[in-house]
Amino acid sequence: MSEATPFPKFIVDNMLGSLARWLRMMGYDTVYDKSLEDADIAKVARSESRSILTRDKELSKEPGAFLLVDVDLDAQLKAIATKFGLKFHEELIRCSTCNGELVDLPKEQAKGKVPEGAHTANEKFWRCSKCEKAYWKGAHWLGINERLKKLGLA
Repeated sequence: MSEATPFPKFIVDNMLGSLARWLRMMGYDTVYDKSLEDADIAKVARSESRSILTRDKELSKEPGAFLLVDVDLDAQLKAIATKFGLKFHEELIRCSTCNGELVDLPKEQAKGKVPEGAHTANEKFWRCSKCEKAYWKGAHWLGINERLKKLGLA
């Protein structure tokens, strides 16, 4: 599903785990590591040309950082979408767990890696190139799309 892209890349602080998952589902390369201190986040941002997304006023002073004042996830997504011009890129979805790129998983190889009902109901599957997690367009897919459409991001 994913390939190299000129889209913005992000690193988020440890207060923004849900936001990181949603940015990944939208197709944006987003680093989230709860163990990173502010100095480490800034270092990674500089070395990998990532924008910092944070709720921490001190960290927001770093070059390229964006302070999110709202705690509401939808408001955060809207603020970032406005600031960076983000939209949903279905073909670039990343692993919501580890940020790995998704690659095609043939249906026959998905058997046993996904619930039987999902295997029967779907023809297309993906797996994370890093953590091997399997993905498919299940009922949750509709909810993701609805939320992104409601926010004007899809």
